Amino acid sequence: MNLILIELADVRDDGTARIGGPQADHIRKVLKSSPGHQLRVGVIDGPAGVATITSITDTFVDVGLALDVAPPPRPSVDLLLALPRPKVMRRLWAQLAAIGVGRIILTNAERVERDYFDTHIVQPATYRPLLIEGLQQARDTRLPPVTIHKRFKVLIEDELDALCPQRDRLVSHPSEETGRTEMSPGLISRTLLAIGPEGGWNEFELGLLEARGFRRVSLGPRSLRTDTACIAMLVTVQNARRP
Repeated sequence: MNLILIELADVRDDGTARIGGPQADHIRKVLKSSPGHQLRVGVIDGPAGVATITSITDTFVDVGLALDVAPPPRPSVDLLLALPRPKVMRRLWAQLAAIGVGRIILTNAERVERDYFDTHIVQPATYRPLLIEGLQQARDTRLPPVTIHKRFKVLIEDELDALCPQRDRLVSHPSEETGRTEMSPGLISRTLLAIGPEGGWNEFELGLLEARGFRRVSLGPRSLRTDTACIAMLVTVQNARRP
């Protein structure tokens, strides 16, 4: 962990906190810290700073907080993702948080198996710790909100504008016509990136997306695994946003 994240509910009014769970285990077993040692900490969706250990037990670590670093801005790229296989999604949660996304929207598609939505991987009790793991790796405190939508057409036509009102919308899809992603550098507005299942979006889905302002971008003709495509496209889009 490059940053230990704590819940706001664990912060007391006197500026102290009690850390438990995997974070406490990491402090004891990996960092091998003791009273008086200082740690880099952050409050989920809040500020960061330094914690000084006051006491350690087999269950908890008590600390005094000095949180003087303002919360970072929320990442400017949001992700609309056709839900991949559960084992792929398990790998993706922490990676998405680490690389930085503002919001994660999971949806259906023709090539998505319907029972994926019934697995534990889309339950907050499973994915929230994985997102926190990624944030701790990247030293970020901004937890991306997650929404899950089983009806693709309803999401795109009726719900998406309220969730993501940004005008800059991109849909990733394999293409024989280009080997690179075509987009203008230095984008200013927030960007919404749509990535389909490993077989790609079908033409009906692409038509719906394009009707709502998405324009096609591509990394070339190869059909990539979802986790590979997500990371490659997010890096490409984030780089294109830089002046």
